[in-house]
Amino acid sequence: MNASISSNAHPPPIYHQPGSRDAQAEARARLFRGSARGLAVGAVAAATLGALAVLNHRRAIAAEQAHPPIGRFLDADGVRLHYFERGAGSPLVLLHGNGGMIQDFLSSGLVDKAALRHRVIVFDRPGYGYSERPRDKLWTPEAQADLLASALRQIGVAKATVLGHSWACAVAVAMAERHPDVVGSLVLEGGYFYPSVRLDVVPMSLPAIPVVGDILRHTVSPWVSRLLWPRLMRKIFGPAPMPEKFHAFPREMALRPSQLRASAEETALMIPAAVTAQGRYARIRVPVTIIAGQGDRMVMARYQSARLHEEISQSTFICLPGTGHMVHQTATAEVLGAVEHVAAKAA
Repeated sequence: MNASISSNAHPPPIYHQPGSRDAQAEARARLFRGSARGLAVGAVAAATLGALAVLNHRRAIAAEQAHPPIGRFLDADGVRLHYFERGAGSPLVLLHGNGGMIQDFLSSGLVDKAALRHRVIVFDRPGYGYSERPRDKLWTPEAQADLLASALRQIGVAKATVLGHSWACAVAVAMAERHPDVVGSLVLEGGYFYPSVRLDVVPMSLPAIPVVGDILRHTVSPWVSRLLWPRLMRKIFGPAPMPEKFHAFPREMALRPSQLRASAEETALMIPAAVTAQGRYARIRVPVTIIAGQGDRMVMARYQSARLHEEISQSTFICLPGTGHMVHQTATAEVLGAVEHVAAKAA
């Protein structure tokens, strides 16, 4: 007899690998532990950044208490500017470079020496020292030239000798072209006039990036800058040694988050500003003295200042051996001589 086959046959059994449920549970546990570690690391990082921000804020307040404003304030086009004035005579305007402030020129001795014959005006440029730098505007050399020219008119300055150092050379040149009533002659010290490959621009511009840069400059950047400060001093002063008088420069004021933003923004603008300015040099009509350190490690004098001298027919070029980027600090007498020379030509 044939066996009958039931229509209600059972499905084939499902076999489980031994320990498969344990493996899945272990995988879930590992995922949980990884997430927990990630959250813990994130919490520690956030707490660290928060602590750094608080500490940097306190150090900024302490720096301002130790170095209160030393000059006067004025409002130019809605921007509060801090400036220092000394002496009487033909006007001399001093514009500091990236990262500087009034105390750079004061500590050099140039202000006191020049004030014997000139009415010397030194500005904290926008974002430096005690001058404002509103975030709703891109502070190009042209924008700063317009602002400072407006400020100078307020205090009765006309046909001044304007000395720009480093980044501020671009401001001085823009001022000479756009505001000839204010500028009578120029001294351009250690300037960057022509675009070139700069590997330092990207890392030094990071604090200028919105949001990310704000976090950096309130937390990590001031401490990195403190660590790198001795190396930076060797670079900007070399081959000459940093003079003792520069110890009067208030380092902690320069490392405030607000000032680091100004410095980073100007670093980011460095090459674009040089591209824009190239067509301006041939139009300069006032007497110009160009002064540079032959050993400048920040900008190469032979590719920058020497080239500018060839383009401006009425310029005088002084290149000092054994001198770096901070010419007014290490060769103060020579810079004062350049001022007197160009002021006499403009008279």
